[in-house]
Amino acid sequence: MGNWLPPHTNTTRSMDVPISAAVRKQRRRRRWFALSAGCVCLALATLGLSRLQPAAPLVEKSAIFTDTVKRGEMLRQVRGNGTLVPEDIRWVPAVTAGRVERILVLPGARVQAGTVLVELNNPDVEQDAFDAEWQLKGAEAELANLRVQVKTDKLTQKKAVATAEADYSSAELDYEVANTLATNGLTPAVTLKQAQTKAEELGKLLAIERERLDAGVDAAKAQLDVQEAKVAQLRAQLALKRKQVEALRIRAGMDGVLQRLGDATNPLQLGQQLAAGAPVARVANPARLKAAIKIAEVQAKDVLLDQPADIDTHNGLVKGHVVRVDPAVENGTVTVDVALDDELPAGARPDLSVDGTIELEHLTNVIYVGRPVLSQSGSQIGLFKLIKNGKAAVRVPVKLGRSSVNAVEIVTGAEVGDQLILSDMTVWEAHDRIRLE
Repeated sequence: MGNWLPPHTNTTRSMDVPISAAVRKQRRRRRWFALSAGCVCLALATLGLSRLQPAAPLVEKSAIFTDTVKRGEMLRQVRGNGTLVPEDIRWVPAVTAGRVERILVLPGARVQAGTVLVELNNPDVEQDAFDAEWQLKGAEAELANLRVQVKTDKLTQKKAVATAEADYSSAELDYEVANTLATNGLTPAVTLKQAQTKAEELGKLLAIERERLDAGVDAAKAQLDVQEAKVAQLRAQLALKRKQVEALRIRAGMDGVLQRLGDATNPLQLGQQLAAGAPVARVANPARLKAAIKIAEVQAKDVLLDQPADIDTHNGLVKGHVVRVDPAVENGTVTVDVALDDELPAGARPDLSVDGTIELEHLTNVIYVGRPVLSQSGSQIGLFKLIKNGKAAVRVPVKLGRSSVNAVEIVTGAEVGDQLILSDMTVWEAHDRIRLE
């Protein structure tokens, strides 16, 4: 019983085999080799992945526009939008202040120079004219009274001269009689002396009366001149006041078509109070129109007088030529006036929107391509050039020269036959290469 063992128990026990130091050293070496090899492989894989370039983005070919670089003749043009404007325009102002009483003609109607467009009301102006009329009548009455008075004074002075002449003649006759008697010794010398003295005194008095008559004539003339000047002044004032009253009836001033009543922001209305000088109406001659084209400031520097132009009225093209270039810049554009050489098509009227194209010059034997989006003359931009039969494109720096509406000169960066993408590629600005499908 002492040798009894539990069932299924192996009577032979396994014994651990001791591992030598050489085997352990070999195993450690193998593990270090494996770990080093793994690290090297990982480093090489990381280096390889870092050197890989990202895949080029894919762009639909139908979504871009391309053009082929060519050599030959290029027509330089600039284009702008504008309107047809009359060559003869008259702004009709309010000469005097007043309230709009009546509007007799509406915009769009044909008018004559004397056509009354608007009637204003200003009681003060009418009262001033009334007062000026009565002031003139009073001054004219004073002038008439002065003329009568001057005539009366002149007659009185003439009477005084005549009396002095009669007295002097009588004294002269007495002196002659006394002189004759004294010569014959019939009268004393003192009597002769008295007669002579009296005659001399009356002669002096006659001279004085005559001078007074002449001075009276000059004085009367001066008084009449003063009063006549006053009358003329009042007459001129009355004419001015009447003109101001008449100016309350505002007339067209020229033959044409009434384009506007009031200004662009405030149409004229009944009862509206207008200040002196305020614009009331605009009248234009529709038979003579020109095109006012807005050209970008950077392009307007090459526009010169007499350059040919085409005006698109959206109902036909009209030939013309440049007649004026505005020296001022407004909102980044320059206004260019184009005189029309051909007849305007039916329906053309003032303020009609038009497109204008001005020919600047003809360039010969130049390398050019269609004008890329967002390009400017003399700038250097990056354009995508097609490669691999149009399946891919790479960005190349291109120096641009003179530009036109639909074309631009190539200075450097592209050769004849190259296909360039002209579309806006701003979304792919971070990429130098794209794939096309």
